Amino acid sequence: MNAPRLIFAGTPDFAVPSLQVLLEAGHSVVAVYTQPDRPAGRGRQLRASPLKTRAQSAGIPVYQPTTLRDPAMQAELAALRPDLLVVAAYGLILPPEVLAIPRLDCINVHASLLPRWRGAAPIHRALMAGDTETGISIMRMEAGLDTGPVFAQAVFPMKRGMTGGELHNALAMLGALTLRATLPELLAGRLTPEPQDDAFATYAAKLNKNDLELDWTRPALELERQVLAFNPYPVAQTRLEEHVLRIWRAVAEEELVAAPPGAVLREGSSGMVVATGSGVLRLTEVQLPGGKPLPVAAFLNARQLAGRRLGAA
Repeated sequence: MNAPRLIFAGTPDFAVPSLQVLLEAGHSVVAVYTQPDRPAGRGRQLRASPLKTRAQSAGIPVYQPTTLRDPAMQAELAALRPDLLVVAAYGLILPPEVLAIPRLDCINVHASLLPRWRGAAPIHRALMAGDTETGISIMRMEAGLDTGPVFAQAVFPMKRGMTGGELHNALAMLGALTLRATLPELLAGRLTPEPQDDAFATYAAKLNKNDLELDWTRPALELERQVLAFNPYPVAQTRLEEHVLRIWRAVAEEELVAAPPGAVLREGSSGMVVATGSGVLRLTEVQLPGGKPLPVAAFLNARQLAGRRLGAA
């Protein structure tokens, strides 16, 4: 009997470990779908996605349509005769016509414990919300946004102080391991997915520029979560007079203060302490435009900010 023909669709670093485990397990990956090359870096030169780079190194044919709504693109995919389509952070919508192409199923490696955090930014939103755990869901794809029934889940405990990058890397590996463990039973038709309970659904909205700005009237603990969630991308920020100050690391501390939110209370080798709506936020790593991220002690070598107010234009 011929091995099932798999197509893998994904784009960023998150998808690479899942493709890797398929290759290591000897699955027949007949094609990889990924987003078109994008301009990147200061020179804005076209750059291949991490998944494309890995696929090419493995000699797998790569397809990069701008949309899968085009009937011609759908016919091209159907001609590959896939038995299973595996998706991990692809970034393009799969219309019903595409979902109907694989003989067995379309499955998605999603970075949350569905139905919590359906949508584009589950890692950031889980951290911002202060969740104590998150995880991976292997789900059947359907027309709704991450609404399909779930084949398997794996839980990951979250500790205070974890950055978005650290959680991303942990879930990428957990997703790959969960996919590897689930796939044999799924391909053999021995797994029945469990429907999601929509009553417990939450939505992980795509990040926008407003999400980056620190609102100093909010509690310090919420601001700490925001800073850590956006490290290393897209990085939280605040106004420092005419500049944008990017905040890479910060720690919330309990302290009663009478100063207005955003006021820099004191500074030193341990950080820059800023008043918030409740408690204080000690900034420990920051960056000015054109510079590199610096420990606050090094940042303060050339300037004094005590008595100034962040967030004010």
